[in-house]
Amino acid sequence: MASRAALSKVIRPTSSSIRALSSSSSAAAAGSKIASRNALLSTPLARVARSEPKWLVGAEQRRLASSDEGVTQMTVREALNSAMEEEMNRDETVFIMGEEVARYNGAYKITKGLLDKFGEDRVIDTPITESGFAGMAVGAALAGLRPVCEFMTWNFAMQAIDQIVNSGGKTYYMSGGNVPCPVTFRGPNGAAAGVAAQHSQDYSAWYGSVPGLKVISPWSAADCRGLLKAAIRDPNPVCFLENELLYGVSFPVTKEELSEDFLLPIGKAKVEKEGSDVTVVTHSKMVTHSLEAAELLEKNEGIKVEVINLRSIRPLDIDTIIKSVKKTNHLVTVEGGFPAFGVGSEIIAQICESPAFDYLDAPPERVTGADVPTPYSESLEHMAFPDTDIIAKVLKRHLCECGFALLRGLVC
Repeated sequence: MASRAALSKVIRPTSSSIRALSSSSSAAAAGSKIASRNALLSTPLARVARSEPKWLVGAEQRRLASSDEGVTQMTVREALNSAMEEEMNRDETVFIMGEEVARYNGAYKITKGLLDKFGEDRVIDTPITESGFAGMAVGAALAGLRPVCEFMTWNFAMQAIDQIVNSGGKTYYMSGGNVPCPVTFRGPNGAAAGVAAQHSQDYSAWYGSVPGLKVISPWSAADCRGLLKAAIRDPNPVCFLENELLYGVSFPVTKEELSEDFLLPIGKAKVEKEGSDVTVVTHSKMVTHSLEAAELLEKNEGIKVEVINLRSIRPLDIDTIIKSVKKTNHLVTVEGGFPAFGVGSEIIAQICESPAFDYLDAPPERVTGADVPTPYSESLEHMAFPDTDIIAKVLKRHLCECGFALLRGLVC
């Protein structure tokens, strides 16, 4: 295939390696379908037995199907899988590479079935060498292909940060716009359950600070479908930061969102819930908690919270946030990352530098993860990140301290 041929030129194989590849390719192709199916039977159990987060309990885990009410449900895992499949059908220069993406169907089964459909030329297993295969992905993009490079977790991408930032992020600019680098780096970002400090970092602010990179942090199935397809088509390198705990969660999707032509613009936030009393800006898994907190406050206190799902970290849709703050006169940011130099810090800084500052009735606040390496202990782990109750408590206190309670008769 075109992708394999172009990729072979990038990595400059020797004649002996080419002969070895050709001699083994027929046997590998014959066994690929059997191996990929057998891999599903050997999926390991979770490394640590953990209780499900409150917001995940009861979440639908159905396959894509229409309910009796006509609402179509799709998991985040299915959304990512279908987006890649459709883009690979649309453009033969799109291919996937990463650890266990082919015969094992992906560590999180995001690439399930793609090897069977597209073959080993376009779904390529790599060794455990992030710096190596990330560099190959950048080289393939510079050679005219559109690789989708999966990291088993974005924590492992620290091994490849030079390739992502220097080779990928800066080439388009340094070439005067003559050499695009259409590579999509994707994988789970932030904390999961029981994976401890070295596997729990949120890299939204890290990569969001780099000119030349586009950084996406999706929440729903529609976010993942529309934004991943847009990322693959974009001429710039894109860091697509998913969340492992959302992979199995179902979201309603419309007929339009299931269309092969469905795209979402990179750099445009979405108001998930309209409100008039306080603006909450958040992304990824924290959108769920923020919406739950908003519903609790509206039901119990009559407080109407406007919840903005960022979707895109860079470029940042500051205009949508400014418009909301001018309406509500209050701003609280929510994220799962560290407090220092985070996404919330940047949002608040930009709001304070904008005309929206004059509309604020109270200082803006941040709700973040704890400023500690993520604990391995389950009880401490739950305390290290915001949840629905914490967000609701902060929002209520924020409004009480600014005199809002006196105006609305709120009991604080």
